[in-house]
Amino acid sequence: MSEAPPPVIETAVKGACPRCGAPSLFSGWVKFADRCPSCGLDYSAFNVGDGPAAFLTLIVGTIIVVLSIWLELAAEPPVWVHLLIWPPLTLLLVIFSLRWAKGALLALEYRNAAREGRLKDPEA
Repeated sequence: MSEAPPPVIETAVKGACPRCGAPSLFSGWVKFADRCPSCGLDYSAFNVGDGPAAFLTLIVGTIIVVLSIWLELAAEPPVWVHLLIWPPLTLLLVIFSLRWAKGALLALEYRNAAREGRLKDPEA
């Protein structure tokens, strides 16, 4: 293939195929399509697992904790304000960024030729 694959960011944001760049990575909000209709890349061969959700939980959780501590120290609002702001914001950030995280992880797996385990131990 003479054309370079699209950048990981483009694949993640646009839901593009990591091989040809066609916008065919997802068949639902966060569900991968079976394969790319343009180049035939089999998306089911990749396994991003729970990695995107775990990364997002740690990243978004850190951001929310820092912001909530900052708000508490700066304004000292009542507890109900924290309960009104942080749980919905956390949920929205995780849900809306999950698609991008899954797309980026699949693109990185494709780009780095990552595979599950080994077929044979080289020292056996």
